[in-house]
Amino acid sequence: MNSIDLAKKVFDVEIEAMKKVRDELDGSFNQAMELFLKTLENGGKIVVTGVGKNLPIAEKISATLASTGSTSVVLNPVQAMHGDLGILGRHDVLLVLSYSGESDEIKTLLPAVRRLGVPIIALTGNRESELAALSEVVLLATVEREACPFNMAPTASTTATLAYGDAIAMALIDARGFNKEDYAKLHPAGAIGRALLLKARDIMRTG
Repeated sequence: MNSIDLAKKVFDVEIEAMKKVRDELDGSFNQAMELFLKTLENGGKIVVTGVGKNLPIAEKISATLASTGSTSVVLNPVQAMHGDLGILGRHDVLLVLSYSGESDEIKTLLPAVRRLGVPIIALTGNRESELAALSEVVLLATVEREACPFNMAPTASTTATLAYGDAIAMALIDARGFNKEDYAKLHPAGAIGRALLLKARDIMRTG
């Protein structure tokens, strides 16, 4: 197959995956939003975790949340079991990314989190998973297939998960009344900071 045709096929698979996840949004999203908002109002943070390909996805989601005013950090599930569990505070919420909901590292982490009394929100493709069973809210992001020719490498599923994270962040912007001025305060450097904060008086020469 021509490389461009193959690339277009990958785009098509991932676009269809996101459409499917979008169309299946339900009341669970509102439940998750209520829990996120309660967490932030109480001075807590949104802790995001995942393993394998979902760990960098967790990092991107957490960074987007933090940059748009929703305090967030990433928890590596392996390091969590060796002391990093201290990242979790009593007012926090844990957003767990796991398509299967059955990853060993995640299943090992969950009981420890439950003992701390921290609520868990699952973002998964498997409603029947152990992750789903141990979570207060289940956000379902099931895709028909991966873009991988073997239907194995996380591709469509991680793209859908990333888009779901963006939807959460944008919904929180709206719900919390986060505005352009607030955004500017969190981006003082680079092109964004210059465009939003830099004034003529900051660079003009006088006298």
